[in-house]
Amino acid sequence: MEVKALLDIIGSQFYVGVPDSQLKPLINFLMGAYGIDPKRHLIAANEGNCVALASGYHLSTGKVPVVYMQNSGEGNAINPIASLLSDKVYGIPVVFIIGWRGEPGVHDEPQHVYQGEVTLKLLDVMGIASFVIDKNTTVDDVKEIMSKYTELLNKGKSVAFVVKKGALSTDVNVDYKNNNKMVREEIIKHILKFSNHDPIVSTTGKTSRELFELRNSENTSHKYDFLTVGSMGHASSIALGIALNKQSKVWCIDGDGAVIMHLGAMAVIGATHPNNLIHIVINNGAHESVGGMPTVAKKIDLVKIAQGCGYANAVRVDNFESLDKELQSAKDSHELTFIEVLSKIGSRADLGRPTTSALENKENFMSYLKTIE
Repeated sequence: MEVKALLDIIGSQFYVGVPDSQLKPLINFLMGAYGIDPKRHLIAANEGNCVALASGYHLSTGKVPVVYMQNSGEGNAINPIASLLSDKVYGIPVVFIIGWRGEPGVHDEPQHVYQGEVTLKLLDVMGIASFVIDKNTTVDDVKEIMSKYTELLNKGKSVAFVVKKGALSTDVNVDYKNNNKMVREEIIKHILKFSNHDPIVSTTGKTSRELFELRNSENTSHKYDFLTVGSMGHASSIALGIALNKQSKVWCIDGDGAVIMHLGAMAVIGATHPNNLIHIVINNGAHESVGGMPTVAKKIDLVKIAQGCGYANAVRVDNFESLDKELQSAKDSHELTFIEVLSKIGSRADLGRPTTSALENKENFMSYLKTIE
């Protein structure tokens, strides 16, 4: 279905969301039409943030907003949906557009499988009527369901369109880029030179995929790495849990979109202050793994945030010479360290995915952790 036709039928004037690869046509259309505009379209930190922003829009205008997300984000949104939107609480109407990863019967990555199974069930439990859009959905189909949805929205209920793979289309293309020089995969390669046999926790998306392939290319064991293939934004908390129970250095390779999604984790890390944790954020200012849509990372100072949270050492680098210097310093020091690395947007066209299962990754990693102090 063409995105413009869908949005014309919904008729909203405000959109807020977290990017998803299956919703790329939708987001490209919004970026082409509005860009990032506080009055029309925002990309938020996480899905709960989206719901709250949408609520503020409705409270101030009386109009119905649209919230878009990947179905993995339903978990982040459950609390404000149940305790804020619900017609048993404030009765704030929202139209959700949800990308359906892990759709039953369709091959997908392991982190999406169970979430795909429960996507419609979660909406049903929360009292949100849902309609599935697939490649065969017509404009008349959407008009018919929207007439029913309008009645529900007028009663303070929320509704959802769940979008299958390839169901949306647009002729709007957006070129997402920045002026940074370093490539993320090369950055990770440099990190591996210094991490040696220390455990690494890598964030979701292309970062973990590149780490896996670098280990293959260097004929190095994967046992040193925990690939956080799901749970976006939680890699640093996983790394903290390990660092508090081990004496060896623990490296967290994070991303700007991920760290912003659950920024409070940095406050806990700083307050706990493990002297063996090295927290590296590769910042390309984009949700690259789902299409390259922008984050707010260009407009905030992650180094000052880290310092304010209590990280003893916090620096930003934009070239490999400085990166190597700071990686060596972090390796040698006995203080909590934060390194922000400015990166280009982009990856190899032939970038693969981990060939081991998530369970195998966990078991190999745990077996290795047992052998170190």
